[in-house]
Amino acid sequence: MSAIQGFEGLVLPDLALRAGGDRLATGATIADIDPCTAQAFAQVPVADGSQVDAIVQAAHRAFHDPAWRDLTPLARERLLHRFADAIEADLPRLAALEALDAGKPIGVTETVDIPAAIGWLRTYAGWPTKLAGRAGTLSATPGQWHVYSRREPIGVVAAITPWNFPLVLAMWKIAPALAAGCTVVLKPAPETPLSALRLVELARQAGLPDGVLSVVTGDGATGAALVEHPLIAKVAFTGSTATGQGILRASVPDLKRVTLELGGKSPSIICADADLSVAIPQAAMGCFFNSGQVCYAGTRLYVHRSVYDEVVEGIAAFAAGLTLGRSADRTTALGPLISARQHERVTGYVDRARAAGMEAVAANAALPGEGYYFAPTLLRDVPRDAEAAREEIFGPVLATAAFDDLDEAIDLANDSPYGLAAHVFTRDLATAHRTAARLEAGTAFINCVMLADPAFPFGGMKMSGIGRENGSEVLDAYLEPKTVVVAL
Repeated sequence: MSAIQGFEGLVLPDLALRAGGDRLATGATIADIDPCTAQAFAQVPVADGSQVDAIVQAAHRAFHDPAWRDLTPLARERLLHRFADAIEADLPRLAALEALDAGKPIGVTETVDIPAAIGWLRTYAGWPTKLAGRAGTLSATPGQWHVYSRREPIGVVAAITPWNFPLVLAMWKIAPALAAGCTVVLKPAPETPLSALRLVELARQAGLPDGVLSVVTGDGATGAALVEHPLIAKVAFTGSTATGQGILRASVPDLKRVTLELGGKSPSIICADADLSVAIPQAAMGCFFNSGQVCYAGTRLYVHRSVYDEVVEGIAAFAAGLTLGRSADRTTALGPLISARQHERVTGYVDRARAAGMEAVAANAALPGEGYYFAPTLLRDVPRDAEAAREEIFGPVLATAAFDDLDEAIDLANDSPYGLAAHVFTRDLATAHRTAARLEAGTAFINCVMLADPAFPFGGMKMSGIGRENGSEVLDAYLEPKTVVVAL
């Protein structure tokens, strides 16, 4: 393995698989590659079916163990806050692990990713004492009855997460699941296992019982074994629509509960009256942040014809000022794409768009000499039926087109199989609210982009997913309601 360039002295977490407190023998491994150098720096275990079974069995035992099952709600809250304290104390190391693994700028992981994960955990740490059923009366049955409902944890949860925001999106699932009293087996993307492995170490330090939070590393076959395991009660997945469809099919035999946060091709609409000093940088970073590797990135931009040229030129100029570089460099604004495969995929989309006659403006020709870097790119005058306007590229590629009236813009925005997010830039309050109501998206942003918060639900319409994460709504995904009827 090569040296970890830029992060010399960084201690990697224990890479071994564990079932509860027991260390499992290592078999096959997969290389963990630094996207900034395209060099492997570690070998991570690929769990086979027997290892997945051992880990899930341990999580199932932990779910039924009084050490976890019988914790009072207040004790569970305190334990989750201790877990958050441990993560907060470990922030510099976690930020470095995340930057190394995903190629994300260290300035972003230190100030955005890890603090966000802590915030999610602290938010849901406050929920155990607020989870209650209700009492009532039977509405159509005569007699004397005492009727109430309970909300009980669903069981063992498989949390399967992507490589673009490894720790944050893991915590979107872990925090509400643990708050509800479930146990969790986390399957990180094979490209980014480090923060998940460190998270389990911190959970153990904080006092979570063995098996309450476990990690299983590996490839697609590992994930399939986890999803198909009969003791998994619920699958929470974030990733591609195609993989989500496969998970949904695999859930049918056992009727597993499933939430899916899937792909997006989110539109942005810049109206003629928009404040361009806000709209231009927001629309640019709404697409290019994290090198375009964001599920709800605004990758389709529709601009009123009267300001179209000004906006496109402004975004190109803004993107030209973004520094592409190594994740360890604090001057870096954008890091590389995650892998050679992803770089090839994004390159293919842009090459085909050029071949179809679309003008492609690359913002930054001077790229680092190694790694999977891709310059922010604008495609001008993209037809609504072009693949660049229809398919999720998952790279820093913005498809732009002009519109003449708002009805046309809304029609263009809704003409997509996806419905994760949408963005509107206007100074007119009535236009903002009317447009938000008509957009087919799980979240509508007005004069802003890229916000998510544990207080409000997040998810998609159409092929962007099933169910919601975040907010109080997500807790229903980890709790089973039970009605108790007592004859008096």
